Amino acid sequence: MPAATPRVVFVIRDTDYELLLARHATRGQIRFFLESRGQSIAEVEARHAQFHAVLAEARGSVPLDWRQALVRRPDLDRFLFAPEDIVVAVGQDGLVANVAKYLDGQPVVGVNPAPDLYDGVLARAGVGSLRALLPASAAGTVPLQRRTMVQALFGDGARLLALNEIFVGHRSHQSARYRIGDGARAEDQSSSGLIVASGTGLTGWARSISEATHLTLEVGIEEAAFGYWVREPFPSVATGTAMRAGRFAGAPLTVTSRMNEGGVVFADGIEQDFVAFDWGRRVAVTPASRTLNLVAA
Repeated sequence: MPAATPRVVFVIRDTDYELLLARHATRGQIRFFLESRGQSIAEVEARHAQFHAVLAEARGSVPLDWRQALVRRPDLDRFLFAPEDIVVAVGQDGLVANVAKYLDGQPVVGVNPAPDLYDGVLARAGVGSLRALLPASAAGTVPLQRRTMVQALFGDGARLLALNEIFVGHRSHQSARYRIGDGARAEDQSSSGLIVASGTGLTGWARSISEATHLTLEVGIEEAAFGYWVREPFPSVATGTAMRAGRFAGAPLTVTSRMNEGGVVFADGIEQDFVAFDWGRRVAVTPASRTLNLVAA
């Protein structure tokens, strides 16, 4: 049976101009809205045009006999990725993280459409490199970074996957109460929640926490490990602060809720895509068997 023709799936998010247009309906209304706040529509339109020029160049890099598809970030949970797909995320680093949990081994190329605006830690490829990267990805000859992901497993079978981090806490980020354990020790805590981060996630939210607390952990991007940090743990007669940070050492990190309402667990900063975490519910966090296969551009 002949092999399936490769398909390149372009993943994008709406530009600021498109989001403003969805809200205000016309360009004139956008201009009025921005000018009433001392801003100009010119920069927003220029960024919009720049993005779509990069996207057009990227799509023009696909071999003529290959297939293409385009999916926007809000539609990722309804899109069916195929084993032969090559995924090209055109946008910020967060877009690569957003698509990672919907994949199962497909190579991912992150294209940075605005190097003067985005850091490009994950979206590091220039659009001009796609003509070489796409055939090499299809042939399996391109170097890949197999970046470790983390997973949160619940007693009822629910699961969350994250490339960067998993947050456990209260939805309002007020005091969260829970019991935390790492296989060797356990502690009742009251805090602003905790972050469990992969090696990739150490460049994001976890980095700001580790810098503020001076609790630094080393985790490789391809290492089957993670670090955790507790945000502002509060000592009391019933809660402790000994487990402020730690590194995965073979046993799952377990957290059991002591919150009557408002407890949540969410992944990669997508707060609206949460799992409720109310009294007695338990979550176990481990490295996931699935990895993000990021093309090392």
